[in-house]
Amino acid sequence: MNILVVEDNESVCSMLEMFFMKEGYQGKFVHDGQSGFEYFNKGNWDLIILDWMLPIMDGVTLCRKIRELSKVPIIMLTAKDSESDQVLGLEMGADDYVTKPFSPLTLMARIKAVTRRFHVDTSEQEEGQFISSNYFKISKESREAYFDGVLLTNLTPKEFDLLYYFIKNPKQVFSREQLLDKVWGYQFYGDERTVDVHIKRLRKKIGNTDQPFIHTVWGVGYKFDESAEHYES
Repeated sequence: MNILVVEDNESVCSMLEMFFMKEGYQGKFVHDGQSGFEYFNKGNWDLIILDWMLPIMDGVTLCRKIRELSKVPIIMLTAKDSESDQVLGLEMGADDYVTKPFSPLTLMARIKAVTRRFHVDTSEQEEGQFISSNYFKISKESREAYFDGVLLTNLTPKEFDLLYYFIKNPKQVFSREQLLDKVWGYQFYGDERTVDVHIKRLRKKIGNTDQPFIHTVWGVGYKFDESAEHYES
């Protein structure tokens, strides 16, 4: 696995380099946001890890710029622990975040989970076939999603995974905990709001106020329903 790490704390970089070597990962470490963006454009990365506070260009801006060009999985490292900061990172396109100080073993687990969900699970491949609904056509193998025949080009990896899971399971109500388990592949230890943030972004990209497709079932969770019946959303 080829990982780009943009982190200005050299002690953190040294620690990560040691754990990457143990896992067989190839890591490139740069220490400011501008250099991070330049190296992003030069390489073919399987994962990008960004510090929140970076010289020249901050991590949130860098995350946004990368997400405009690529669907590569992004994990943000942040010393900020307020909900608004964490939600902002997710809104800019990060797939996950880890709050400093963190255990390297926890970060390794997050790396494996994020990349596992990004790459097609061969045991669940649809043999090149699309699954379809009234409005959508989506393939896990090619990671292409169409709405009313138009290719959706702005979905992040996690938004794609959410949409795919919902379309495969129409009209079923899922709690936030179930979505974390099935789509993220691990628990967020109480950070269920990451589901809300991703669903809010996904709704804006695939529907409108009159036809949200992903409906809130108050006190329970969410369901995907293309029928005319209206749910509170």
